[in-house]
Amino acid sequence: MIAEKRRVLLLAASQSVTLTVIVLAFTLGAILGHELAADKSLATLPNALMVVGTAVATVPASLLVRRLGWRGAFLVGTGLGLGGGLLGFYALQAGSFAVFALAYGLLGMYQSFGNYHRFAAADAASDAFRSRAVSWVLAGGVVAAVAGPKLAEWGQSLMGNAPYTGAFALAALLAVSAILVLLFLDMGRPGAGGDTTPARPLIAVARQPAFFIATVSAAIGYGAMVLAMTAAPLAMVGHHRHGIGDAAFAIQLHVLGMFLPSFFTGALIRRFGLLRVMSAGIVLLAGHVVIALSGVAVAHFGSALVLLGIGWNFLYVGGTVLLTATYRPSERAKAQALNDFVVFGVVAAASLSAGWLLHHFGWEAVNYAILPFLALAGGLIVWFGLRCRAVRAAGGIAPEYAITKSLS
Repeated sequence: MIAEKRRVLLLAASQSVTLTVIVLAFTLGAILGHELAADKSLATLPNALMVVGTAVATVPASLLVRRLGWRGAFLVGTGLGLGGGLLGFYALQAGSFAVFALAYGLLGMYQSFGNYHRFAAADAASDAFRSRAVSWVLAGGVVAAVAGPKLAEWGQSLMGNAPYTGAFALAALLAVSAILVLLFLDMGRPGAGGDTTPARPLIAVARQPAFFIATVSAAIGYGAMVLAMTAAPLAMVGHHRHGIGDAAFAIQLHVLGMFLPSFFTGALIRRFGLLRVMSAGIVLLAGHVVIALSGVAVAHFGSALVLLGIGWNFLYVGGTVLLTATYRPSERAKAQALNDFVVFGVVAAASLSAGWLLHHFGWEAVNYAILPFLALAGGLIVWFGLRCRAVRAAGGIAPEYAITKSLS
């Protein structure tokens, strides 16, 4: 128990650094993109390329986890983060939008490796500790919520020769600190515990209703969150004339909403049930839309983004826990890779759409666009809940249905 908690705490520390770098970059991406781009509708392209980088690196990251083990793969990913920070520093010095966007692509690849922290935690934890382990790792984002926007704001004048170059120098230093943390992580390849159960074809894993629900719910929750989060800083600063400090504060509240609940999301799942917590996530995301459409004061942005973050957390943690019940140890790598590829493919589309929607139709349109997808996710969760009841009533014991019972 002590060893597994030590591993999970190291993973949480590495995750907190990764997310601090990503939040710092997301806070500045659209604002600096707007300054550097000749076509202002491309302002969110750097953030979009960060998400594209995440999606593109998902499968290679999974393969490297299998080949190098958890620590080796995370070290490779952190090296990409170091490169992204240094390239972003150079891009701002040179005033190059193209290089700046490329730097964000590298940071996205760093995030792709970082997204496997939660799976590493699930791999390191016993059955009884697993949902808490995932929550602990995601709770590393609380540090990011406080540090990321503050470092972005502080980096504006840290180096006098070009605004915000200091922020990307700090991002590079953070990546170095993550490398030092990971050197203490004693985790090898996943599934190295002697499992001999034959792996099913990937299509057989993906056709399970629980896999479908876990992946689609996470994709919609993450896509809705990124659509609004990407557009919000630019909407505040560029469209509604709030200051960079106001935008950083709103993002800080949002990221706290994303990760602070992780301290108790696992307990909520055990207390109220997996599907109920995921359904609550849908309701909270809808609450974000209602508040965002009610006004454009800093208070409206801040409170809406808090609900956006909490709703994302409930859907993402719930989807991750549900996903772990759909594959055998021998299927872990390919199932996780497919899940993240789908999720971040949707997120990339949402991020690419954010700048275009905001530039041509405004902040209200960004939020209206979220509603149909929330209705779809909510309907699917209700359908799956009814299916679970029917299967259990008939004596079904498949793991994906058993987990909803054990966590109900």
